[in-house]
Amino acid sequence: MPPKKPTFGEAFQELEAITEWFETQDVDLDEGVKKFERGLELAKMLKEKLAEVENTVVTLKKKFSALDNAQGEDALL
Repeated sequence: MPPKKPTFGEAFQELEAITEWFETQDVDLDEGVKKFERGLELAKMLKEKLAEVENTVVTLKKKFSALDNAQGEDALL
């Protein structure tokens, strides 16, 4: 079974921990490359989730804008 995909919050926390590791540790090159790769994976995942949420927000705004416009037109009748 593949590992479960972390939630947005979990991925963000893990990415923060990786960033802190690079800032505070005497970096081991091999471990650093692994952490860098994981950080890129997490950043991609977070970016995709943010784009998904942004699309949802745009869709909702259009939906409610259309409802407001329809209600405004009804009030004029």
